[in-house]
Amino acid sequence: MARLSPMDVYKALPGINCKKCGVDTCMAFASKLIEREMTPADCPPLDEAQYSTKKTALLKLLSPPVREVVVGSGEKAIKLGGEEVIYRHELTYFNQTGLFYDVDDSLPADEIKKRVSAIEDFGVDKIGRKLKLDGVAIRCKTGDAASFGEAVLAATEATELPLILCSYDPEVLEVGAEIALDKRPLLFAATPDNWEKIADVALKNNCPVVASLPGDVEGLLKLSRNIRSAGVSDIVLDIGTNTVGDGLAETINNLVILRRLAVEEELAEAMYPILGVPMVAWIGAESEVDAGFEEATIAASQLLRFCDALIIHSTEMWQNMPLLNLRLNIYTDPRVPVSVESKLYVVGTPDEKSPVFLTTNFALTYFTVASDLEAAKIPAYILVADTEGLAVEVSMAGKKITPEVIQDIFSKSGIEDLVKHRKLVIPGVTARIKGELEDATGWEIIVGPKDSSMIPGFLQKTPIA
Repeated sequence: MARLSPMDVYKALPGINCKKCGVDTCMAFASKLIEREMTPADCPPLDEAQYSTKKTALLKLLSPPVREVVVGSGEKAIKLGGEEVIYRHELTYFNQTGLFYDVDDSLPADEIKKRVSAIEDFGVDKIGRKLKLDGVAIRCKTGDAASFGEAVLAATEATELPLILCSYDPEVLEVGAEIALDKRPLLFAATPDNWEKIADVALKNNCPVVASLPGDVEGLLKLSRNIRSAGVSDIVLDIGTNTVGDGLAETINNLVILRRLAVEEELAEAMYPILGVPMVAWIGAESEVDAGFEEATIAASQLLRFCDALIIHSTEMWQNMPLLNLRLNIYTDPRVPVSVESKLYVVGTPDEKSPVFLTTNFALTYFTVASDLEAAKIPAYILVADTEGLAVEVSMAGKKITPEVIQDIFSKSGIEDLVKHRKLVIPGVTARIKGELEDATGWEIIVGPKDSSMIPGFLQKTPIA
C-alpha cells in the first residue's frame, strides 16, 4: 500500500481553510490526519451536506489496511489492529497487542474472581509508563452453558477489563454474550462448521468474532468472507498457534502471509486483526516452568509477527516482564523520543538546603537520575530542561541545552524561591557550557559526575549547602 501524502488527503477535504479544526490550513490538517494526531470529526464542515461526498471519500482514504476492532467498553476498552504498515520503521504501530489471560469455568466463582483481580492488578512502572495486562479470556472447559454463564458472571463482577469468550458451541457463547452484553466481548471462535450460528450470536449481541481455521490460510480467508457476508463487520483472524516443537515456524509464516495480504495486496478478507494463542504450550505440559518458558517464547514470536491480541495462561512476573518490555519497545513511536514534561521534579522531601540538579527530558535519563537519588535517599530538586526528548550527550551535540533553555526552566519552576543557596549541579558531559550557564542564571554552576549513580559519592566531596 502506497503511503498517503498530504495532497491525497487534502483533495478529500473542503479546502476552505476555515480554521474551525484549530489548524491554519486544510493542508496542515491533512498532515495531522495522516499522523493520526486529529480525526475527520475535528473538521466541522465535513458534516455539511455539500461535503458529504468528500467525507465519504476521506473516511475510505484514511481507513487503515488492518481494520480497527474494539473489544470491551468504557475506559478499559482496547483497540485491536488499525495498523497501516507491515514494519514499524515504515511509519509506526498504533494499537499495541492486547494481552488476555485465561480463566476457565471449572473453577469456583471465588477462584475466578481472585485470578481476575490478579490479572487486573498486575502492573509495573517503566520509564513513567504503567505496563499492565489488558483483558481476560474465559474458557468453557466444562462444556456446560450454565457453568460458563456463572464463570462469565463472576468475571464481570470482578473486573471492567475486556473479555474474550472461548467456546466452539454457539449456545455457550450466546449465554456468555448475553451476560456480558455491556462489555462487548470478543467471541472465540467461528469455524467452518459453526460460523453461521456464531455470526447470529455476534449480530444479536453486537460482538466482534474470531474466525478460526488453524494452518489453512486460504480456508481462513473464505471463512472470513462468509462471516462478513453474514453482516459481521468486526472480525479477528486466528490461523492457529503451534508449539516450538510442533511447527512454530509454520505459524509465524502464516502470520506474515496474512499481514502481507492485508497491507500489500489489500485483500478484504485479510484486512483484520490477528489473534495468537500462546497458551497452547500448556497442553499436556509436565513442568510449569518449561510450559511458561515455551509460552513466553511463542508469545514473543507472535508479538514480533503482527499478532494484535494474545491469549496467555501464566501471570508469573518472570514470564510477563520480558513480554511487556518487548511490547513497549515495539509500540513506542520510533519518530518521537520518549520524553517527560519539562518542569521541576521533587525527589523525597527536599528543603531550602537541598541540592538542585539539571538534566534533560529524555525519559530514560530523567528516571535514571531520579531513581539513583531515591535509592541513595537524597532529597533533591531536579530541573528538567526541554531538549525535545533527547539525552544529555545528544542534546549537547545538537545544541539543545542552551542558556535560553535553562533560563526558561528557571523562570517556570520557581526554584529560586525554594532554596537559599544558588548552586546548580549539571551533568558532567555539559562541563563546557558551565560559563554560559553561570552568565544566564547568575548561579554557581557545579559540574557533576557523568553517571548519576556516582552522585552520592560526589555530594560527599562537594557539599551543596
